[in-house]
Amino acid sequence: MTQKVAAFERVADVARRNGRERPDKILFHFEGRATRYADFDANSNRAANGLIALGLKPDDRVAYLGKNSDLYFEAVMAVAKAGGVMTPVNWRLAVPEIAWIIADCDARFLLVGPEFTDLVATNRDTFPGIDHVIATEGAASGFADYRSWRDGFPDTDPDIARGETDAVIQMYTSGTTGKPKGAVLTNGSVLRSRLDRDPALQADWERWDEDDVGLVAMPSFHIGGTGYGITVMTNGATGVITREFDPGGVLDLIEAHGISKIFMVPAAMQIIVNQPRAREVDFSRLRHIAYGASPIPLDLLRQCIDIFQCGFVQMYGMTETSGTIAALPPEDHDPAGNERMRSVGKPLRGVEMRVIDGSGNALPPREIGEIAIRAQANMREYWGRPEATAETIDGDGWLRTGDAGYTDEDGYFYLHDRVKDMIISGGENVYPAEVENAIYGHPAVADVAVVGVPGEKWGEAVKACVVLKDGETADAAEIITWARTRIAGYKCPKSVDFIPALPRNPSGKILRRELRAPYWEGRERQIG
Repeated sequence: MTQKVAAFERVADVARRNGRERPDKILFHFEGRATRYADFDANSNRAANGLIALGLKPDDRVAYLGKNSDLYFEAVMAVAKAGGVMTPVNWRLAVPEIAWIIADCDARFLLVGPEFTDLVATNRDTFPGIDHVIATEGAASGFADYRSWRDGFPDTDPDIARGETDAVIQMYTSGTTGKPKGAVLTNGSVLRSRLDRDPALQADWERWDEDDVGLVAMPSFHIGGTGYGITVMTNGATGVITREFDPGGVLDLIEAHGISKIFMVPAAMQIIVNQPRAREVDFSRLRHIAYGASPIPLDLLRQCIDIFQCGFVQMYGMTETSGTIAALPPEDHDPAGNERMRSVGKPLRGVEMRVIDGSGNALPPREIGEIAIRAQANMREYWGRPEATAETIDGDGWLRTGDAGYTDEDGYFYLHDRVKDMIISGGENVYPAEVENAIYGHPAVADVAVVGVPGEKWGEAVKACVVLKDGETADAAEIITWARTRIAGYKCPKSVDFIPALPRNPSGKILRRELRAPYWEGRERQIG
């Protein structure tokens, strides 16, 4: 598929361009509803005009609390056309965490999915900064119905002036001190370079053809969900959206819609191939499966190759880089195993990657340091966090990832450990300090440290190492239940070890690596 691409395109221009060039083509299928590109463009204009009528100004944040839907992506475009910034909120979080994010981004507008209208209504006083709540799928709890509200406005394009460096999406990442940070993604970082869509420069796995159908199954509060949906639109393809990941439902959608491209995490791939009917499904149109968050175990790759019969691509990226910035292509996925399969591949076009020491100097191959990235895809800043931004992005535009790794002589990048303490479990970021803060208040706990340990299902599992107060008793279930009332379930420890004391250095800092070491013994890669 060859497209004429302007020197600079804004996210809102994606809807405009495709509305003109392929008006009758289906953009999204969602739960029996099919949306044409022309209708998507017109309806996002209506919603943009509606937001402006409610008082939205350029750079205002619009929060979204809901699961995946076609209307979410319509709202992303509407907010972009109105000059605002879409801020999807992780619906798996506890109410105080949700409220903190909404307050931190200064959102006055909240779009809420049907699963969370009661939560918002019950906790309305928890969101004092929100002036307008709109329910995306039918009037509920006294909130306006999105489609009825939207259709009261004209479909003329508001044509708000926005530039390449203007914010368009703000996504929150977990914070090392327990408070998440809002990564500000711009029109330029989300859409990146025009080279990304030049077929002459693309490898086969990168290329989207007119008949390609992508499955949008990752949650919209992740860059892997929102970013993948935008990728479908950018390439003028068709997307099939699933409200949330359901292995049986995914198999049905692959069969019903002839899915040709999928992005998911290896844990999800494992769940799908272990479904009894996986071998009965017709995967003949499936061209490539892209995966991220962790490498694919060799045994799982063999199983996936046997069942899916398609190419596999490992993606490496993060919210702060607007998603993928390096990839390991299908030809490096060897069912017999090879060294490169332990890598995250090579940088994509327009991306510079290097391994640096503590002073920012580039290191030679095989020397371990921190991976740094310089690319148009990099975020602009952490919202309202100038110090955190300066610590992450230097004056020359190099973004420190917090991942320790090395390169080989051929330019492949390998992850070794994390410079930061973040744990990735099933694609979710978990920071030990946040979990520790949730556990500390337990009356029997004197001290606690949280580490990531190998997890068969999700790559890494959260483990709490607890020191009890003298004379106190507690069991693992009690500690986990205590934490669950304070933080999201996926952040809670899956296991608890009770130890006499935590290892610390002379300044009192917890030596997490000493705690982690026994669980990772014998593994070359110290990340799940």
